[in-house]
Parts: sequence; C-alpha cells; structure tokens
Amino acid sequence: MFERCLYFNVNALARKVNVIWDEAFAEFGLSPSHAYLLRLLLEQPGLTQTQITQALKLEKSTVTRFVTVLEGKKLVTREKNGREVLAYPTTKAKALQKQLNSKGDELYQKMVDNLGKNKMAELVGDLRKTGDKL
Repeated sequence: MFERCLYFNVNALARKVNVIWDEAFAEFGLSPSHAYLLRLLLEQPGLTQTQITQALKLEKSTVTRFVTVLEGKKLVTREKNGREVLAYPTTKAKALQKQLNSKGDELYQKMVDNLGKNKMAELVGDLRKTGDKL
C-alpha cells in the first residue's frame, strides 16, 4: 500500500535504525544524537553553535539543548569568545573518544554485514543527495 510513499518508508527505516543506535550508545548513557555531537566536538574542538548546526543538520535550538545536556554530564564546556560561544569536549569526554569511535565503526560494520559495502555506500549517498535536494 505504501510502496511509493517516501514519508512512510523513510520513517519505517528510521525507527529500525534508531532502535539499533539507541541500544549501541546506551552503554555510554548517551542518545545517538548526543554521541554524534560529542564525536564531532572531539574531532573539531571549539565549534560554534552555527558550525555544529550545519555539520549535524539540526536546528539551533536542538543544538543548544544537546550541548546543555552534555554540559550536565560534564562532557562539554562552553567558552565565550567575543560574540560567539565555542563548545569544547572535557577531559572526561576525551577519555571516551576511542570507545565512541569504535562504537561508530562497529555500527558501520553491522550495516555493511547486513547490506553489503556497496549497497551501504549507495544508500547513504542517496539519502544525503535526497536530503540536499529537499
């Protein structure tokens, strides 16, 4: 019935992926979204809210909430630099970096095992291109 419906099929896939990613990052006490923001800051410390928003394709208010949560967990600090506020990972966050990256690699490999490397690359590429067009 919904073979042609982008909305239904994208959301059905997202629900399945969310279950897998939620379970994977639960061991760190993080949602996947918080984990990805933290991984971004670990790779690029000192990003502004605008830079985070662009990198993660999230709304500014969502990024603010996520950074606040990570601050509460003592994983991120904010520093004012003129008119901008920069976000930095803490020492506690840096201690998790290898584990978070390994979890990301593990999830990627799980998807490759299920879909195949070429199909995985094609799917992710198509999703990114489609998102950019919409």
